[in-house]
Amino acid sequence: MEKSTSVLLHTKKPLKRTWINRVFALVYASTVLALLYHHLHTLLITTIITNKSTNNAHISVALLMLVADMVLAFMWFTHQIFRLFPIKRRAFPENLVKDESKYPSLDVFICTADPYREPPMDVANAALSVMAYDYPTEKLSVYVSDDGGSQLTLFALMEAAEFAKHWLPFCRLNGLVVRSPEAYFKSLQPSDSLQNIHDMKVLYESMKKRVENVVIRGSVDCSTDDSELDKIAFSKWTEEFTSQDHPSVIQVILESKINKDVNNNQMPNLIYVSREKRKATPHHFKGGALNTLIRVSAIMTNAPLVLTIDCDVYSNDPQTPLRVLCYMMDPCVDPNLAFVQFPQRFNGINKNDVYSAEFKNWTEIDAVGLDGILGPNYMGTGCFFRRRAFFGTPASVVQPECPQLRPDHVPCSSSLQEEDVLALALDVSRSNYEASTQWGSEMGFIYGSLVEDYYTSFLLHCKGWRSIYCNPDRPAFLGNAPINLHDFLIMLKRYSIGLLDMAFGKTSPITFGVQSMNLLQALGYTHYSFWPVWSIPITIYASDPWFIVYAFLFAGSYVQDFMEYILNGGTYAKWWNNQRMWMIRGISSFPFAVLEYTLGCFGLSAPGYSVTSKVVDVKQNQRYEQGMFEFGVASPLFFPVTTTAILNLVAFSSGVVQIWRNANAGEDMFVQMFIAGFVVLNSWPVYDAIIFRADTGKMPLKVSLISVAFACIIYLSVASAF
Repeated sequence: MEKSTSVLLHTKKPLKRTWINRVFALVYASTVLALLYHHLHTLLITTIITNKSTNNAHISVALLMLVADMVLAFMWFTHQIFRLFPIKRRAFPENLVKDESKYPSLDVFICTADPYREPPMDVANAALSVMAYDYPTEKLSVYVSDDGGSQLTLFALMEAAEFAKHWLPFCRLNGLVVRSPEAYFKSLQPSDSLQNIHDMKVLYESMKKRVENVVIRGSVDCSTDDSELDKIAFSKWTEEFTSQDHPSVIQVILESKINKDVNNNQMPNLIYVSREKRKATPHHFKGGALNTLIRVSAIMTNAPLVLTIDCDVYSNDPQTPLRVLCYMMDPCVDPNLAFVQFPQRFNGINKNDVYSAEFKNWTEIDAVGLDGILGPNYMGTGCFFRRRAFFGTPASVVQPECPQLRPDHVPCSSSLQEEDVLALALDVSRSNYEASTQWGSEMGFIYGSLVEDYYTSFLLHCKGWRSIYCNPDRPAFLGNAPINLHDFLIMLKRYSIGLLDMAFGKTSPITFGVQSMNLLQALGYTHYSFWPVWSIPITIYASDPWFIVYAFLFAGSYVQDFMEYILNGGTYAKWWNNQRMWMIRGISSFPFAVLEYTLGCFGLSAPGYSVTSKVVDVKQNQRYEQGMFEFGVASPLFFPVTTTAILNLVAFSSGVVQIWRNANAGEDMFVQMFIAGFVVLNSWPVYDAIIFRADTGKMPLKVSLISVAFACIIYLSVASAF
């Protein structure tokens, strides 16, 4: 890419609280080591060397606590990496060169997989929001990957393309910042009175109604009024066409060289892509779809910049690509820059974020820490890549099997719809195209884990690439937050299995990563690849109502986490829900992921990829806005959560009874009562769902009864042992 002159395009500076984090880490580490020494002394000296008669139950508990503390110490140590060199960046897009002919072309990849769980109107709004970027339209191409192979999605994009001919000029004329029509019209105030706003809203609602009617009907009815081109496009959906068995479909909906808006200005390219699928041919999930888009786009446009976003995400700032150019075109930036990652932000989170769906620690706080080393990991959406990064190391290019796929190839066709262009694009989207090639191993997005996004960025950093974290005041992208607890925990379980694949694979960050990249960056990746092992200490502590935790370790960790959360724009209520969800996923998604991963290692289980539903249920959404947890289904994930809540309630109540009978017992039981009471306080949504609620989101009776039984068995077993 051509670089700009030496004007200031961006700045970076270390966070002021860094030295406080380092001092606290030293003090905290001393206490952790003292705790580990205490457990080792108890086990080795008391039970082995002195050979005293010791209750086996005490030995077992002490051993479990040692394991739990060692896991916590390991996770705490690796987490400190994010606090050593955090930096804050600021971009100055107003200082970019004014000659837009020097801007690189941009290909946008949008992925969807199921029109009934990911509504086509969401896909259409995502596409419209990026098509309206403040970027040269002739340099902008939007590719939509439909892994569900649905004519409903294609129909929605065709309707969106017609609407875009009016919408894009409207956005530019009125200087709109929110350019997703759905989000924009929802944000309108009664006092807003822009030119043609009423007509534009009527046009949008008419388009939306047509799309939703087709979705309800389940198929596209090509009437005599439809154009011959539309009929040809939808004729590919025959009776033999299914979501898991169908040929490749590539449809150029808009072409910049041909299509104009109502003001006779060029339109961006808009291309629908559904890769071939065959039942007999195994296929990778999102990573496979993205690699298909890399190849198809290389044949058609081959832009040096690539943006990936999810189908339920829309652009919230039309100048986002210009912010990226502040890094990509800055001669002072490391030439090995592979991608610029924006944080995941959500539009539909309720006031106090009861599910902690923001993932503020991961997507904002920790990402700032990694940015001071080699850069953040790829988060699966809101990321601008340098296409060259998908082809080997910064020093050497992996040559693809087809010369037209090379990152430096310049497409020279006069039209995207030329027969030879489409024929080659269809060929590289075949289901067996990647066989005996380096796609998914040395080129493109890397396979081998359910977290292909995290895994891909890890290997990019191992190859010598780096990344940048860009977090402007105005969120660059907004997406839909999950409002169903079960769907959220299932998503976390799937993600956790993928992380375990990395942690114990041949390219584990703790072994391969330490040898291949900066040590601190490798330890940062290690922390999250071992993320699910949080279940070990959390489960052990939650199952022992009489465990004594040193007050400093508990209070120190929570105070530090609280301060970081608040300083990064959070609130007390959101932090409280964040730490509560940390415990909930620690005894549900994480242990189930560990179990499923272990079974998979012995060939007894095969984890799959399920699409999280983006469809909004009205009553469910009302409960979510009120801050109520959504249970509703008899899921195995809810059993440990409910059992732990009941167990700690019984333990706390038992402690209250003992103190009432013997007031002197309170001094000896203070810490135990505090810990059990803290869990009880966090478990209020569970008690509410068991006892008080009568709506469809309450805890199923089956889960409650089985959990009560398990809690009684555990409590009686522990009580009898002592």
